Amino acid sequence: MSSVAAIVAVSLAVSAPVRAADDAAIQKWIAEFQPSTLSKEDQKKELEWFAKAAEPFKGMEINVVSETITTHEYESQTLAKAFSELTGIKLKHDIIQEGDVVEKLQTQMQSGKNVYDGWINDSDLIGTHFRYGQTIALSDYMTGEGKDVTDPMLDVNDFIGKSFGTAPDGKLYQLPDQQFANLYWFRYDWFTNADYKAKFKAKYGYELGVPVNWSAYEDIAEFFTNDIKEINGVKVYGHMDYGKKDPSLGWRFTDAWLSMAGNGDKGIPNGLPVDEWGIRMEGCRPVGSSVERGGDTNGPAAVYSITKYLEWMKKYAPPQAQGMTFSESGPVPAQGNIAQQMFWYTAFTADMVKPGIAVMNADGTPKWRMAPSPHGSYWKEGMKLGYQDAGSATLLKSTPPDRRKAAWLYLQFIVSKTVSLKKSHVGLTFIRESDIWDKSFTERAPKLGGLIEFYRSPARVQWTPTGNNVPDYPKLAQLWWQNIGDASSGAKTPQAAMDSLAAAQDSVMERLEKSGVQGACGPKLHKKESAEFWFAKAQKDGTIAPQRKLANEKPKGETVDYDTLIKSWPAQPPKRASLQ
Repeated sequence: MSSVAAIVAVSLAVSAPVRAADDAAIQKWIAEFQPSTLSKEDQKKELEWFAKAAEPFKGMEINVVSETITTHEYESQTLAKAFSELTGIKLKHDIIQEGDVVEKLQTQMQSGKNVYDGWINDSDLIGTHFRYGQTIALSDYMTGEGKDVTDPMLDVNDFIGKSFGTAPDGKLYQLPDQQFANLYWFRYDWFTNADYKAKFKAKYGYELGVPVNWSAYEDIAEFFTNDIKEINGVKVYGHMDYGKKDPSLGWRFTDAWLSMAGNGDKGIPNGLPVDEWGIRMEGCRPVGSSVERGGDTNGPAAVYSITKYLEWMKKYAPPQAQGMTFSESGPVPAQGNIAQQMFWYTAFTADMVKPGIAVMNADGTPKWRMAPSPHGSYWKEGMKLGYQDAGSATLLKSTPPDRRKAAWLYLQFIVSKTVSLKKSHVGLTFIRESDIWDKSFTERAPKLGGLIEFYRSPARVQWTPTGNNVPDYPKLAQLWWQNIGDASSGAKTPQAAMDSLAAAQDSVMERLEKSGVQGACGPKLHKKESAEFWFAKAQKDGTIAPQRKLANEKPKGETVDYDTLIKSWPAQPPKRASLQ
């Protein structure tokens, strides 16, 4: 929307008469939505716009769904109620398990029957959404059919994850509602202990600090597990993870473990032509997952990543970790006997800063910090370095137009500038640049263990969701836990497990190709060639994946001092493009 059109739209909304009861409701909710990056006057303007735009849909019962995390609980319990009071639309926001969201989404896409009016589902499905042609392109919708229900104050360019929901056709299909990254977590109090630092330096020849590479992470894991052994009479471990053959094991790896090792090609938000799942895409068409088709799912970098995962769990994690799921392992670092964890979601921050737990100081500051993850020996500068979840607003074509408009109003409301800063303080899952740089988070930063520093840093852009190379996320994602679970249980070697996974992904893509259901951007598999053919081609083309096996997969460990790292990041927000 042009700035002129936005000003006209806002002025029209503001000039519309608002009943006293509506004004009372607006004032009540403005009090709830503090702090905000908007003035109370501008919050009032935005809420009046929502009330006016919703008039044609008053009395409708609208259903929206998302996965279960703290941010979505706030939306379901507080924001849905606020929206209903302000607009007269009866909004029901269900929160269910992530796997159930994907299953219900598949049901609506396959049946054409309207299950939910609006969806908050991971932008990991961007490759699925734009290929099947059943998802509304929001960039078209906001200037076309949905123009009359698109908030003139939305400011799409303020969303830090806008690129995650953008497809190869350049259109925005999904708008972030919450984001959290998968970072490195460590006990800052232990890492700054002078005795531990001296012992580590004497043994390894470099400083104990935030590991830059996997070699240092491994050295630190060894040091705390087998050299320090106990702190205050409690057995400590240098690593934490989980390994039960369960659907959550799939997220453990599709959430960019391979990219951290150095699988795939350079490129942000995802490697091209080969992404972090090892899937090669040429143009907009996936052409293979296995090395013999030009992919990297079973290449040396991927096998190295699985080998290290298994080795570290066995050597350095608590014995029970092997039998844990994602949800069971999550609370363990807060219990106080874990030195570091490479695979740690910032969505856990709210639970990790609760007063009185073992990893918090009496003054309300944490004993731990988070920092950028270390990279494996196959990683090259310019690659993504980790995963960022982006639960995103999504509309389907199978939803009736009036219900879709009403749902779109709610999906915008819960990301609007009126509410997003308050929501960010509740769930700590940032979506807007303006929220990240707000003074309220400058003040709160010392109690959040590096979260604000990370999101204000240039490193942030290297953490991204699954991208466009994955043509059918629901079908392909389930293959990961089944095949890697065989390596985790010892039933298969890492190489055999990844060979099986690559073949299974190729098989699914082959079926999609034969069906033709995804059209001109659907898979079109390469014929099989030798691994050496593809190694040589990558070298000739100046790309990276697939890489040959390295002669030395453990170079010298490298660390950086946490406080030095933080100081090296710029203290001013980046300049950005003009708004609408």
